[in-house]
Amino acid sequence: MSLDYTTAQQAYQQLSETRLTELRTALLKAAVRYAAIRAEWHFMSPSERATADHGRTIAHNRFIDTCNILSREQAKIGEDNKWRAAIGMDRKMIGDFACWVSCWVGIGER
Repeated sequence: MSLDYTTAQQAYQQLSETRLTELRTALLKAAVRYAAIRAEWHFMSPSERATADHGRTIAHNRFIDTCNILSREQAKIGEDNKWRAAIGMDRKMIGDFACWVSCWVGIGER
C-alpha cells in the first residue's frame, strides 16, 4: 500500500499553510534529503545498499520526527494539523509522503 496522490496533496497543502515557517522548512529539507536517498536506492547494488542502509534509516527517522514536531507545535497554537493523521503511522506511507513533498518542492522552484 502506498500513500495516494490526493491524500498527499491535501496534507502538503495543509502543512504549507502553517505559521511555523522554521519547522515547515525543516520538514521540507528532511523530506528532500530522504527522498533523494530513496531514489538513489534504485541504482545501488546490494553491497551499496548494505552500506547506505543505516544512513537511509536515520534520514527516514529524521523526516518522521519533523512531521511529528510540526504537527505537535501546530496543535499547541491551534492550527489544523489533520495532515499528520492523514499520512498515517506506517513508515512506508510516511516515506511516500516525503517523496511527494520532494517532488512538489522541486516543481515549485522551476
